[in-house]
Amino acid sequence: MRDPDVVASQYDVFVRKARNAEVPESFYTDPLMYQGGSDDFIGPRDAIVCANPEWGIDFESEVAVITSDVPMGTTSDEALEGIRLVMLANDVSLRNLIPAELAKGFGFFQSKPATAFGPVAVTPDELGAAWKGGRVHLNLESVWNGKRVGLCSAGDEMTFHFGQLIAHICKTRNVRAGSIVGSGTVSNKDWSRGYSCIAEKRAIETIEGGEPKTAFMQYGDTIRIEMKGLDGASVFGAIEQTVRAPG
Repeated sequence: MRDPDVVASQYDVFVRKARNAEVPESFYTDPLMYQGGSDDFIGPRDAIVCANPEWGIDFESEVAVITSDVPMGTTSDEALEGIRLVMLANDVSLRNLIPAELAKGFGFFQSKPATAFGPVAVTPDELGAAWKGGRVHLNLESVWNGKRVGLCSAGDEMTFHFGQLIAHICKTRNVRAGSIVGSGTVSNKDWSRGYSCIAEKRAIETIEGGEPKTAFMQYGDTIRIEMKGLDGASVFGAIEQTVRAPG
């Protein structure tokens, strides 16, 4: 596995609006990406281990792809041919550590602990009509503590398709086989579809009422992430995790 590169999605628009920050024009033309850690991936039922719940534990329900070798300079259309597998990811964030890290100017590190992936990865052709334009056109369900909090469309509002994301990486480097590229948190403009991370819910609460009300995850909390196909069957299996202390 190579380092996952993840792009911010529609939820970033909500977060910026909540803090009265403008969305730069480049957001819609140039992917906003970071390179995450690849040293400690965890399984779909492994616990989310955190030393301090005050760090703001948050799930992030995402789609991700695994690539073949894709050479530097590859175009976005060509990059689509480099996608070998599609899967789900829970790209956990520690929200209360993020501001200080970003203020240093070097991006995420301690605020992005181990990422979990779904139990099954499928080839794009196995998705059938749901795989179109480099996007997965299915709903991603997030169930937090037994309650569905999100049933978000993963395809229609994905700002950049996976070919564009891979091509963005390829601008300055080769992408090697086994690299993981994430969609970013799946998010929709229609708030009635719910949310795929708590930070988005808190941003919406701030926009509507002036302050966030929903707390981040605590020890004992559970998160289940799953996507069903056009036939109603689970495509990737489910990510099911519980938050706990170390030890």
